[in-house]
Amino acid sequence: MVTTDVLVIGAGAAGLMCAATAGYRGKSVTVLDMGKRPGRKILISGGGRCNFTNENAGPEHYICENPHFTKSALSRYTAQDFIELVERHGVDYHHKTLGQLFCDNSAQDIVDILLTECEWAGVKVALRTEVLSVEKVSSSAGERFVVKTTDNRYQCDSVVVASGGLTMPKLGATPIGYKIAEQFALSVLPTTAALVPFTLHDHDKKLFDGLSGVSLFTEVSSDSGDSFQENILFTHRGLSGPAILQISSYWRAGQAVTINLLPETNLNKMLPYWQNSQADKSVKNLLATLLPKRFIEVLVKEGVIADKPVKQLNHADIQTISDYIHAWQIKPNGTEGYRTAEVTLGGVDTDELSSKTFASKKQPGLFFIGEVIDVTGWLGGYNFQFCWASGYACGQAV
Repeated sequence: MVTTDVLVIGAGAAGLMCAATAGYRGKSVTVLDMGKRPGRKILISGGGRCNFTNENAGPEHYICENPHFTKSALSRYTAQDFIELVERHGVDYHHKTLGQLFCDNSAQDIVDILLTECEWAGVKVALRTEVLSVEKVSSSAGERFVVKTTDNRYQCDSVVVASGGLTMPKLGATPIGYKIAEQFALSVLPTTAALVPFTLHDHDKKLFDGLSGVSLFTEVSSDSGDSFQENILFTHRGLSGPAILQISSYWRAGQAVTINLLPETNLNKMLPYWQNSQADKSVKNLLATLLPKRFIEVLVKEGVIADKPVKQLNHADIQTISDYIHAWQIKPNGTEGYRTAEVTLGGVDTDELSSKTFASKKQPGLFFIGEVIDVTGWLGGYNFQFCWASGYACGQAV
């Protein structure tokens, strides 16, 4: 049996950050992971360049049953703290819109930083190692955890569950973190795919066939009142793009989403202006200067737009066109699910955990960090920042 102070289940962003932090405090730390490589989700994130944080990260950018839960960790390990770590390791990075930061070279740079920190802190990382069971046992030395894996048994004072959610099962995602939580009587909130593309009903798919690959700057809103101004992307299965991924975290089955296709143009003013300046031009051709021609053709086919000179529009016509394009409603058939989702919504109930240490309130020595818990960030580096922050907070406590 191998003895270690801290056993971390999961060699992802949160797990490696926690392990290095605890190791620097003099703890003996072992990280276990089923995969052949550590940081598998890091490696594919951001198109292979890893959107490793967001300069604007704050509690308002996270979905959680307890909206105050993230405040402590995010305030104690900020985006700037991780940026300084990146700079200390000499990794070049660049800024994009909305506070996003990406590696200049490759996401491998972020994994290398974490592994180097773990090496310097004396952390042991065991890959291709599946956790079979976690038990709490009593002995003359007191209570300790015993963790059985495919090739070993470990005893430790603290178990940190950093196993992630259910997204991207091809990368080895499993529900083990939720099972461990339930085994020790912690509540787990229902999970679903988030930051995920929508699929459309057959009618809508056929209607917008031919638009695949077309991207538009829009404002997308959900029934909950949340909205995002970013691009949407038509795909052969449905709708994707940053605005769609963002709103998917707030969407529930059966609901519609409302899309303002021209958030920076007021058609109630533009159409009358065209009546005065380009009266003989068709509504179809004029709108095709603002939106994809194929999309406008669909609206003509559906009877939303009459293919006639703009001068022939009356006030009611203008209002109908404006209402449709500024508040296009579409009801998704569903989402593409965990296969393409970036994160898992829901998870271990934060009411069961300390917001300062991420320790279980019911089971001393048991911790949960990162995606496995009920904290879901917006698209754009927010989820990584929560992994760094929760990993650091937990690493300071184990």
